Amino acid sequence: MTAEAWITVGVLLIIFASLAFTRVAPDLVFVGAVVLLMTFGVITPKDALSGLSNEGVITVAVLYVVAAGLRETGVMGAIAQILLGQPKSITHAQIRMMVPVAAMSAFVNNTPIVAMWLPVLDEWSKKFRISPSKLMLPLSYAAIFGGVCSLIGTSTNIVVAGLLKQETDLGRALGLFEISGVGIPCAVVGLVYVIVASRWLLPDRRPATQTFGDPKEYTVEMLVEANGPLIGKTIEQAGLRQLRGMYLMEIGRGEDLLPAVGPHERLLAGDRLVFVGIVDSVVELQKIRGLAPATDQVFKLDSPRVRRTLIEAVVSNTCPLVGKTVREGRFRTIYNAAIIAVSRNGARIQKKIGDIVLQPGDILLLEANPNFLDQHRESRDFYLVSRIEGYNAPRHERAWVAGLIFLAMVIVAGMEWLTVLHAAMLAAGLMIITRCCSSSIARANVNWEVLVAIAASFGIGAAMEKTGAARMLAEALLGVAGDHRMGALAVTYLMAMICTEVLTNNAAAVLMFPIGLATATALGVSYMPFIMAIMLAASFGFATPLGYQTHLMVYGPGGYRFSDFVKMGLPLDLLMGVVAVPLIPWFWPF
Repeated sequence: MTAEAWITVGVLLIIFASLAFTRVAPDLVFVGAVVLLMTFGVITPKDALSGLSNEGVITVAVLYVVAAGLRETGVMGAIAQILLGQPKSITHAQIRMMVPVAAMSAFVNNTPIVAMWLPVLDEWSKKFRISPSKLMLPLSYAAIFGGVCSLIGTSTNIVVAGLLKQETDLGRALGLFEISGVGIPCAVVGLVYVIVASRWLLPDRRPATQTFGDPKEYTVEMLVEANGPLIGKTIEQAGLRQLRGMYLMEIGRGEDLLPAVGPHERLLAGDRLVFVGIVDSVVELQKIRGLAPATDQVFKLDSPRVRRTLIEAVVSNTCPLVGKTVREGRFRTIYNAAIIAVSRNGARIQKKIGDIVLQPGDILLLEANPNFLDQHRESRDFYLVSRIEGYNAPRHERAWVAGLIFLAMVIVAGMEWLTVLHAAMLAAGLMIITRCCSSSIARANVNWEVLVAIAASFGIGAAMEKTGAARMLAEALLGVAGDHRMGALAVTYLMAMICTEVLTNNAAAVLMFPIGLATATALGVSYMPFIMAIMLAASFGFATPLGYQTHLMVYGPGGYRFSDFVKMGLPLDLLMGVVAVPLIPWFWPF
């Protein structure tokens, strides 16, 4: 073995150790590894940067933008609320969550899916007093199961498909649902396993990040929009009965006041709903389709709602509006901001916002242009001005547009009228052009850390192929399996699975790809079974938090420990191998 090959193996060991035993981010680890390989002359700059032009990497980036459009228009949130409903038990809750998540992940990259479902599931678990540890890991698993049912379901599939087209002589292109024959049986078996095994193997534990009560209680009024989706629904059906950190105090209907609101009270157009609750709940309330702030001042601001943010401001004793009502002081005219809610020493203010007399120390929840912060941060009118994170004004009116764009993307790619990349790029462009999401939000929703890690791993894969390290590992593999094709396939799957658990999914796929090709060449058989084994094994990383990026996303919110992943995920890893390996040659013969 050459010196370059030994250097490559040494760098691989460094990658393994860094990811397994340190907290260094994966993107930094892989970039550092590529720099080392370039420094020692193992790869050229062209090899190091090859991942940046790979079709799979670009497709993953573009799909983040598509997912952002679905989220910003409320499509994903609305679907989630409809599907979740009211569970009768933990098992029922898991089924209602996992099945739709798996189905959605077949058509939207699973990482954005988990990102979109996390806040919804967190609220759902608190509302129905279900331990998040019983739901968060099943959420990650369900997204992975769905991801292997189509080419675009997971970044791993897209990356391997890009490698297959780029690195093979025939330029083999995978169809959108070519993997479904093996992926769907694996998904069904996996879902059944999680539902059955979780009652014994998943802990009942609090999340690592505790949620502390917010002493600030706001009184906020919302208006039921005419011709909106909430008209005719009961309070319970509208999801307003069990709001986390907030309750419906009363309903104003014309000249009447309904102080004791029952769950079966039906909503009418023009109803003024008075809520009392913490700021996080007020933020979520603003996103519910069919509700609008009761104050018409919101709609008189200069900038469009989609460009505004929520801001907390504490009234100072030198504010010129102290002692005046909000209406008399012309707050909106002076500050170009609308008061959504007011908090005063934890006491409830039994008045409409326009009739509230402002006092020093009042905490105002404002809807305003982001430049309000720069203009009034040092103002004597306010003691404190701060932005509420996690709020973007909803774009509900664009929901049908985003839904049609996404559906068209799936149909066009599924019928193979366009490549997956081409269809995804058109969909992403249309999301921005039709204002389903802004260009700034699109950029913010792209996970650059994941993309950099994937792109850098291509340089490491090139080093393995050029130096002969991949061939050496393939020969070692064949030494274990002999000339038995199924044995070699099983060992390839096992190696890819182990790499996934310590390297993350995309890195394992890129590093194992040349090994799979070399193994097929040595046996004189088709490379497709080995490539598909690597694709599936790299997607099925269940036994460690490193196995898949979605595991890291649920680690903290679920309050998990490393051992929880091992207990639940290791049997699942082996089970997926037992299902997948015999099926692969049926669809991709040797």
